[in-house]
Amino acid sequence: MSEHNADPRSQLPAVATLLEDARVQRMVAGHSRPMVLDAIRQTIEECRAALESGTLPPDLDGTVALVKAEIERHELQRLRRVINGTGIILHTGLGRAVLPQCAVDALGELNGCCNLQIDLETGLRGKRNYVTERLLCKLTGAEAAMVVNNNAAATLLILSALCKDKEVIVSRGQLIEIGGSFRLPDCIHESGARLVEVGTTNKTHLRDYEQALSENTAAILRVNPSNYRIIGFVKDVPIADLASLKKKQPVLVIDDLGCGALVDLALFGLPHEPTVPESVAAGADLVCFSGDKLIGGPQSGIIVGKHELIARIKKHPLTRMLRVCKMTDLALERTLRLFLQPECLAEKHPTFRMLTVSTDALKRRARTIKRHVNRTRQDLVIRVAAGESEVGGGALPGSPLPTWVLALTAQSLSASQLSARLHRLEPPIISRIANNEVLLDLRTILEHEDSIVTRALSEMGMPSGETS
Repeated sequence: MSEHNADPRSQLPAVATLLEDARVQRMVAGHSRPMVLDAIRQTIEECRAALESGTLPPDLDGTVALVKAEIERHELQRLRRVINGTGIILHTGLGRAVLPQCAVDALGELNGCCNLQIDLETGLRGKRNYVTERLLCKLTGAEAAMVVNNNAAATLLILSALCKDKEVIVSRGQLIEIGGSFRLPDCIHESGARLVEVGTTNKTHLRDYEQALSENTAAILRVNPSNYRIIGFVKDVPIADLASLKKKQPVLVIDDLGCGALVDLALFGLPHEPTVPESVAAGADLVCFSGDKLIGGPQSGIIVGKHELIARIKKHPLTRMLRVCKMTDLALERTLRLFLQPECLAEKHPTFRMLTVSTDALKRRARTIKRHVNRTRQDLVIRVAAGESEVGGGALPGSPLPTWVLALTAQSLSASQLSARLHRLEPPIISRIANNEVLLDLRTILEHEDSIVTRALSEMGMPSGETS
């Protein structure tokens, strides 16, 4: 067969040839042989698929470039620190709450073995999460507490341990669906309990719950609609009123608070969010909530309530499957300690600092960054503009926070291209786009990150002639 009629796939460089190339050897040194080998094989497969549509095979240089791009694509997805310029404080895609420095420092110290489940006084087996649970009891007024890996798991565990084959009463207006298509009715079904809906979408009365009680009722479940609000002609039933029904019939009252505020946000000039201590004091038997939202700790779910009920839950087989690791326990414990001094939260707690920082301070920081960047480049147009931030994570929906943003436009890039270029920086800078401008919200950029943003905007490559 002549060279002209040869199979074009044979013109692709062999794997062995690529591995011997000096440029590929440098990739191996930086990323390991297995990773580079996977990238080579993936690149060759993609080139073979492209040949079927008539594309010419790349030469050695072109193939090496494609391998390098494949490695960089995978590296871009590895878990690492980013700068949150989106204006969403509890951004689910960005890991929700920024951990307090005391929690970060504690994790750094945990570089060997630890007393996760050993009593240092006796040398015998100790209680897992002991200090964290004690802190939760002190902060909420509950008799007992436990920690699992998220609040959805907490809800499932409670229902599985205490309500299986029994009825659980829920208001129709609280049958929530949250991110990842998690639906409360599905959770109840998977637990083995039976859902009993009461009331209407916008109005549920105490009598609706009372009329639904039967000998098969295990619990009344109240769910805080964290990520939405029904406004106007509405009514729901306070947890204290639901607790009063226990006088008529022995039934559990469970309060799923979602975001889990430990302190009254109104003290910080924010809308009131139902707090865990309020629910415990009002008579809820169990309260469950997230540890990574308004508490600002690592991803976790927390259950507090009556000692006897918590003891029963801890004996359920799912508890071991849903428990947290030593790092989560330690980070949560150190975060909870900050709530022992609520007057210092705005200073020491990143989430509360973002929630309470003044707009004047944000405007000054934005102007400072703009001034420094403008000294070194003119191809990036920067406006300092007023905007709105969000709490995120399902907390305080419909309650935007005033803020100041850097609004960026580039002569040679579209807004989406500029945003993508920011994503490829180290550390990546995550923005939002509005009205063909890239917005960086100073409320969610940590103050010590201002210098990183300034340097990135000043030094970022901005090639001319790039097409959208």
